Amino acid sequence: MGLGVNLCGISISNPVIPASGTFGYGYEFAELYDINELGTFSFKGTTWDPRFGNPTPRIAECPAGMINAVGLQNPGVEKVISEELPKLKSCFHKPVMANVSGFSIDDYAYTCEKLDKEPQVGWLEVNVSCPNVHGGGMSFGTQPEAAAEVTRAVKAVTTKPVIIKLSPNVTDIVAIAKACEDAGADGISLINTLLGMRINLHSRKPVIANTMGGYSGPGIFPVALRMVYQVAQAVSIPVIGMGGVSCAEDVIEMMLAGATAVQIGAANLINPYICRDIIRDLPRVMEQYGIQNLQEIIGGVNNG
Repeated sequence: MGLGVNLCGISISNPVIPASGTFGYGYEFAELYDINELGTFSFKGTTWDPRFGNPTPRIAECPAGMINAVGLQNPGVEKVISEELPKLKSCFHKPVMANVSGFSIDDYAYTCEKLDKEPQVGWLEVNVSCPNVHGGGMSFGTQPEAAAEVTRAVKAVTTKPVIIKLSPNVTDIVAIAKACEDAGADGISLINTLLGMRINLHSRKPVIANTMGGYSGPGIFPVALRMVYQVAQAVSIPVIGMGGVSCAEDVIEMMLAGATAVQIGAANLINPYICRDIIRDLPRVMEQYGIQNLQEIIGGVNNG
């Protein structure tokens, strides 16, 4: 059976990709199983400078998922290159996806330019859900022109495929995706987390120190699937789908909606073997639904 797909010109053995922020830099999971079974993975969101992240508590449980407000905790791009990537290289022998965040256009351009030069990096996944410090704190990903500006700046200093990761906390995600495509993006990944909140009934205070955080888990899957479908219908570049994916059937559903590859996030925090298990289960599900080749079902939803 054909599990392989082509993602922005790079062939990967299967479409399953652990999402950024849920898989670290890979080597912790490599102690549990051979992570080379993965198509690739998106490593922890990296910024120009080191970040400690948001105050605790940062995690709140929900009936169908979780809320997190970790706040991009990472050692900064220089240490990622000097310390994290060498450790990753010892256990992962495929191109890896570098996830990049920033708080200004210069932030994004600097960090992407640095990571673009690393041989291990196959794709740059640019998270435009970060606050634009020069635009009053509004996320770059909430306005088409701001998202396009980040895309153009990153494309100007890189040679590898640039995938823009979009926020679902917008009115029209299609307009933003099209603006990124027009600005030169090689792919789109979506969705990032939905904005959510929990309140402690005893203290009557928000559970998260940051008040609100990103809601992820099975509860958001139908929303994610809808947005992936809408964007895939509107753009001609590859789409990576994510949001509540937790089984092989979900992967197939995302691909039918138009996803070339599928990221798995919150499920990694519940079962560290989930991505491996889904990959191993895909042939069974493919056989059940008469699928010979995954590349051939991308966008194959039957609207008629």
